[in-house]
Amino acid sequence: MKKFWVYFLIFWGGNVFFGQINDSKKIIDSLTANSWRKSLPDIDSITEASLVGIKIKVKDTIILKSTKVLPELGYEVPITPFQLIKYKEDKSWFFFGQNSLVFNQASFSNWNSGGNNNIGSIAKVNYNLSFKKGKHFLENNFQLGYGFVANKGQTTRKTEDYINIMSNYGYDIGRNYYLSAGLQFVSQFAPGYDFTATPDPNYNDRISKFLAPAFVNLGVGISYNPSENFQVIVRPINGKFTIVNDPLLQKKGMFGLEKDGESLRKELGTMVNFLYRIKIYKDINLVNKLNFFTNYLSHTERVDIAYSGTLNLRLNKLISTTITGDVLYDHDQIAKLQVKQTLGIGFIYNIGIEEKPKPKKLIKPFAN
Repeated sequence: MKKFWVYFLIFWGGNVFFGQINDSKKIIDSLTANSWRKSLPDIDSITEASLVGIKIKVKDTIILKSTKVLPELGYEVPITPFQLIKYKEDKSWFFFGQNSLVFNQASFSNWNSGGNNNIGSIAKVNYNLSFKKGKHFLENNFQLGYGFVANKGQTTRKTEDYINIMSNYGYDIGRNYYLSAGLQFVSQFAPGYDFTATPDPNYNDRISKFLAPAFVNLGVGISYNPSENFQVIVRPINGKFTIVNDPLLQKKGMFGLEKDGESLRKELGTMVNFLYRIKIYKDINLVNKLNFFTNYLSHTERVDIAYSGTLNLRLNKLISTTITGDVLYDHDQIAKLQVKQTLGIGFIYNIGIEEKPKPKKLIKPFAN
């Protein structure tokens, strides 16, 4: 019996001793595990994720060429309602101008076929100042031209002379249609003469001069402008005023004046205007302008017709050849067809604001 209790005490004491060792070992292992967990990153969680910017070197890039809003050289100023309305940038004013100067000269000495020494020049400017804000736009166009030729033994004669100032307001109503109101002033700089009737005229032989005549058109209507190369303007209410500010010409009863001494002729009617540009080839284009006007107040069957065609052939950036043709029929002025044609080779220089968007840079793709 004593041996039993001795063995029991030894067994119980061993369990207690080894049990305390295991408990201590568990505590030590738990502390070590917690310290190890704290030292490791939390790779299974994105709760504390952050974006890191990666810098792209632009050394190896493709540069996209900028595009021009304004036209190529050789064209007439083509800032149209279509271009203004479609222009999305926050910009109000647009300016573009074209200057041209043409010289011609010939001299003869003992030339078997004969000839007359002469020198001539034609200068033209065509400026466009336009405004755009939202659906509203305003076009202002200034066209001026003067040319002369001096032949040996003859007085200097002009070959070109015009002043054409136009202003047009429009409001976009959608589908390339615009409510519009326009004003146009047309006249000339210097006196004009009929050299067939008076080969060596003086000032009293004049048949025209500045403000004699001058034509003013003022009207409201609608315009259709589906592209920069095509435009139609219809003004069912259009006033046409003919000004003759010269007593001598007033007494001659010219330009549709109804009685001697009258200085102003007033007409009310419909005006229709067409503009169509054709790019025949890369550096060759044709600009067509056609205008109709009929008077409600008198002889509605007499329609005034005016056509102007300009063929531009650009030789390089500064030199261009221009051929113009004008056909006019206005029964009130003269019951005959009026025709004018000019040909010139000269310098053309464009000025204005050219829109150059910042070039976009693309990362060059990797190649194997």
